[in-house]
Amino acid sequence: MVSRRNVRIKVMKALYAGNRDQALTDNSVKSYYKKSIEMAYDAYLFNLHQLRKIAEYANTDAAIRAEKYRPTEEDKNFSTKLYNNPVTLAIAESTEFASVLKQRKIRFRTDSDFTRRYYQAFAQKDIYKDYLKQEESTNEDHVNVLLELYKTSLKDEVFSEMVDDQFVSWIDDKSLVVGAIKKTLKSLPEKERFFQEHEPPDETCIEYGLELLHKALFFNEELEEIIKPVLKNWDAERVAIIDMILLKLALCELMYFPTIPPKVTINEYVELAKLYSTPKSKDFVNGVIDRLTKQLKKEGKIRKEGRGLVD
Repeated sequence: MVSRRNVRIKVMKALYAGNRDQALTDNSVKSYYKKSIEMAYDAYLFNLHQLRKIAEYANTDAAIRAEKYRPTEEDKNFSTKLYNNPVTLAIAESTEFASVLKQRKIRFRTDSDFTRRYYQAFAQKDIYKDYLKQEESTNEDHVNVLLELYKTSLKDEVFSEMVDDQFVSWIDDKSLVVGAIKKTLKSLPEKERFFQEHEPPDETCIEYGLELLHKALFFNEELEEIIKPVLKNWDAERVAIIDMILLKLALCELMYFPTIPPKVTINEYVELAKLYSTPKSKDFVNGVIDRLTKQLKKEGKIRKEGRGLVD
C-alpha cells in the first residue's frame, strides 16, 4: 500500500521533526519514521472497519422499520443486504481481521449517533435506493454500493475530522488508504486474508525508506558540504529547511541507491518541493539538483545499475 513517494514524504517529515527538536536522537527520528509507516496501515484497517460498522446499521434500520405501526411498502420490502452480502460479511466474519484489529488496538471510535448519521446520509442516495430495489444483486453491485458508502463517509466533515485527529499523517496517506480500500472490496469474498497484502512492504519501507533515512542522518554534514558550492547566490543557512532536507535526500538517492534513475530522483523531489515547501522552491530545488547531478556525474560519484539509468 505504501508507495516510494509516500516513503519519501515520511522520511522528509522525520528529518524535519529531528531538525526542529534538537533533543531527538537519530534513533528517535528513525522511530518517528517507523511509527508513521505503521500509522498508514492502521488508518487502512480503521477505515475498513468503519465501513463495515456503517453497513451494519442496515440491520438497525430494518428493525426500526419493522416496529412501525403503519409501515410503508418501502419499509415492508426493505432489505439488509448492504450488510448481509458476501462482500461485507467477508470482512465482518473474518476472525483473522478481528484478531489484527485487536492486536493493533484498532477499534470503532465513534458512537452510534455518528454511525447513524453516516448511514442516513447514504440512505438518501439513489444508488442505495436502486440497490435495494434489485431482486438479485451481483458481487459487482455489492462492491459498487459499498464504495459509494465509503465515498459518502469520506465527504462527511465529522468523519474527516475524526480520522485526521487519530492519524496525524492522514493528509499524506488518504489517497493510498482509499486506493487500498477499493482494491480490498474488489477482491472480496474470494481473498481470505484480504488485509495482509496491504501491510507495509519491507522492500519499500525498510530496505529503501529506512536506509534512505539512515544515510541522510549519517552523512548529514558531508551532504551539506557537497550542496553548499552549488548554491548560487545563496547562503546555506538561508535555504528553507524543507528544501535543504529534500536536497540531501536527493543526493543520497543519486549516490547511494544504484537502481533509482537520476531522472526519477529529480522529478520526485521537485514535486515534493512543490507540495511541501515555498512557492519558489520547485524551481530552486530543480536547479540545484540538476547542477549536483551534472557535478557528481563528472566526478564519477553516480554509479547506477541497469541499462540507461545514468542518462
